[in-house]
Amino acid sequence: MRPTGRLHIGHYFGALQNWVRLQSDPEYDCFYFIADWHALTSDYADTSGIAKNTVEIVTDYLAVGLDPQKSVIFQQSLVPEHAELHLLLSMVTPLSWLERVPTYKEAFENVKDKDLHTYGFLGYPCLQTADIVIYSKKHTEVSVPVGEDQVSHVEFSRQIVRRFNLAYADIELPEIVDDAGWAGLATSAGMMSDVGPRIYPLAPDSYEDKKSVLLQAYKRAPLDLRASYVANGLGTLDLLAEPQVMLTKTPRIPGLDGRKMSKSYGNAITLSEPDDEIRKKTKVMVTDPARRRRSDPGNPDVCPVYDWHKLFSPKETLDWAAQGCRTAGIGCIECKAKMADHLIEWIAPIRERRLEYEKHPARVLEIIDEGSKTARTHAQETMVRVREAVFGWEKKRKEISGGAANAG
Repeated sequence: MRPTGRLHIGHYFGALQNWVRLQSDPEYDCFYFIADWHALTSDYADTSGIAKNTVEIVTDYLAVGLDPQKSVIFQQSLVPEHAELHLLLSMVTPLSWLERVPTYKEAFENVKDKDLHTYGFLGYPCLQTADIVIYSKKHTEVSVPVGEDQVSHVEFSRQIVRRFNLAYADIELPEIVDDAGWAGLATSAGMMSDVGPRIYPLAPDSYEDKKSVLLQAYKRAPLDLRASYVANGLGTLDLLAEPQVMLTKTPRIPGLDGRKMSKSYGNAITLSEPDDEIRKKTKVMVTDPARRRRSDPGNPDVCPVYDWHKLFSPKETLDWAAQGCRTAGIGCIECKAKMADHLIEWIAPIRERRLEYEKHPARVLEIIDEGSKTARTHAQETMVRVREAVFGWEKKRKEISGGAANAG
């Protein structure tokens, strides 16, 4: 998450709740970070709050139950390999792709108080992709837990990774034991025009090493043609794993004014909100707009207060609120107060854990530093593999060393 301030209950139900669940699943190695470089893509003109907000968000992470013993909690800028991979990914990402990203266009239409005409803002999908796939391993799937509104971002990352792999990954051809099989592979992959009839075992002057012929033809091909070969089954590319969507169902949690909950809208309840502020803010929540008078029956299915009841209240209170709303048996003020009671009860243990970490901010910094060191170890392993695929320096050094030894 970007370090823009303390987290709110929308963050909890939209992401954090699922993160806490995943960290206890032995199938996953979980990495959760503070995206302080991403904050610069739109807030580069004022960085004064980034350090403070980073500590605040990690404190919220710990308060809701993220455990540094079960997951890696770290700070993006303390793992410089993110920036290196971002740079390499940007080298193969077409400018037109970035300009067509829907959120890029929407930001220009809606954000009027900031200058977003920067590469940092345009190229943030490349950095976002690097953030994900730098923790990939060969032959291992990388999953990104997101809601439906974030699926397009992961799909775009897949496109970038696919293009990067086409440019730099060594293709792994299937295991084929007979010459006729290589000819069949060339035909199904659509490579016959590139390799010619000599790929057939009975052809005059048939290629002796047919596998090498296919590999050389693949390397000569432009990226779009390589993509066609791979799509038609020529082989697999496994330099960086294409990220997979782990679709997370998130409950509806509107803001106090009925819009999407956001700090920028001023319609959120933070995870550290005191009781009196919770009661004050929820007292003015919007309700069913059709219920203008106390005696008017309402519809709880269109009421933001009832949406919050579903998250915080037990079944008997839900039934009470729904029945009372539909029959005008209770007023909105009464309904809001009851919901606030349950919200306060739910948030109390989170707030208590947060207060403990607030008393020991050095421990929070220690967790950030330790997690960042762990994350960097994983990132460095990936970058060794990526650098070699892009530049081939280790291969060249071995050639030079071997030549020098033979000369001696």
